Amino acid sequence: MRQRVSALAFTGLILTATVVAQSKLTPTHNYFKTSDGIRIHYMVMGKGTPVVLIHGYTGSAEGNWFRNGVADALSRNHMVIGIDCRNHGLSDKPQLNGPGRAEDVVELIDHLKIKKAHFHGYSMGGGIVGRLMVLIPDRIITAGFGGSGIPEVDPEWRAKVPADKQGRDPQEDVASRNLRIRHAMDNGATREEAEKQADAPRPARTAPTQNAAQAAGTTSTSASAATTQPRPASTTPQIDLTKITFPVLAINGEYDRPYAKTYRMWRELRDFRSVVLPGKSHLTAIAPGFIPRTYIDSVVTFINSNDSGK
Repeated sequence: MRQRVSALAFTGLILTATVVAQSKLTPTHNYFKTSDGIRIHYMVMGKGTPVVLIHGYTGSAEGNWFRNGVADALSRNHMVIGIDCRNHGLSDKPQLNGPGRAEDVVELIDHLKIKKAHFHGYSMGGGIVGRLMVLIPDRIITAGFGGSGIPEVDPEWRAKVPADKQGRDPQEDVASRNLRIRHAMDNGATREEAEKQADAPRPARTAPTQNAAQAAGTTSTSASAATTQPRPASTTPQIDLTKITFPVLAINGEYDRPYAKTYRMWRELRDFRSVVLPGKSHLTAIAPGFIPRTYIDSVVTFINSNDSGK
């Protein structure tokens, strides 16, 4: 089942489902150590089939999932686990402004003795989900990509991808500033220092750089230059999507190159659903205060409808 769905069309599906009320649960904060000695922070809320949420580059579990209502909505029927990737949030930062690692997610579910789970990642987190599809496909109930996807690698197919809409959500700059402030505070700055850093002129990049999300294995838009340091080069996961049997979801803003990110997925995956959020850019599709309800409802409906796959 391959579906390319607009947010408006998908809303029709959501309205037939049970309205998800706020869970009003309190998440717990926990830590474990990876095999290479990195202390990883993660949050847990709710009970039920596990859902592992993986944040974007320079983000955190709390900011990407717990402040914007996603974790709250999912925790009504699931055990929600939000990881702070290494170099992010409250986890150890062996590499300043470095990316996260899919292997840490595998070690986390091993630590929690989770056999199978739903996985959903945003931007860099989507790249990590793509990597998990290679590493542990037998442990994935569903895979979700937000602000990301798996692009075409064949030049002939790439040339056939429909053109994406040009433009930008005017609120993207505000969301970007908020992310830069939070990122600076996660790295030890005071609120005042973080605001000064966020408002300081940023030097132009002298060479093209790639998002750490892309290094993890998918294409994604930058987290609006939360850092000006060069990022790892892009790689696409060596994966045969025609052999993937579990359902896959992608949610992207209208101005976040949704076709470029998902056309291959739509062509090759057996069970794929794509949701495009009208008027949204990379950060306003997910950031607290900007995320549309459609994002939350799309994730909840998709995961609820596929719980039988566990």
